Amino acid sequence: MKNGKESRIDDFDRKILDVLSVDGRITVTRLAALVGISKTPCQVRLQRLIDQGYITGFRAMIDYQKLDRGHVAFAEVKLRDTTRSALEAFNAAVQEIPEIEQCHMIAGPFDYLLKVRTSDINAYRQVLGERISALPHVASSSTFVSMQSVKEHGSYEKCASGT
Repeated sequence: MKNGKESRIDDFDRKILDVLSVDGRITVTRLAALVGISKTPCQVRLQRLIDQGYITGFRAMIDYQKLDRGHVAFAEVKLRDTTRSALEAFNAAVQEIPEIEQCHMIAGPFDYLLKVRTSDINAYRQVLGERISALPHVASSSTFVSMQSVKEHGSYEKCASGT
């Protein structure tokens, strides 16, 4: 945010976000054409969306099968202590395990949901047994193995419009 003020986004901004959510490497010229505005206003809008934190970064979509990291499991983790210091210790420690791709604090019957990416089930069992179970304050975990990824990347415009 610049100067503590954040302006509202409009339909052009939403279109920019939608296009970038699918292709983060698109040129500004092509982005402007797809959105329906000229290049200079598109550049200004893009920079504003970055400055205001609507766009937090750009990354490559990786084929993890080619990197021998195609096995995905989701681990529900329940902590034995949920005080602020326990949560902070868990949050800090989970950052040190590279196989944990995502970690979400959950409101429900368990405390965290982890997305864990490894080469196969044996590698996952090792990460679970030696690293995840040893995280601070872990009381128990349950695992769900992904058989197929049906959808991994969303589109802002479709989410915003409810379709």
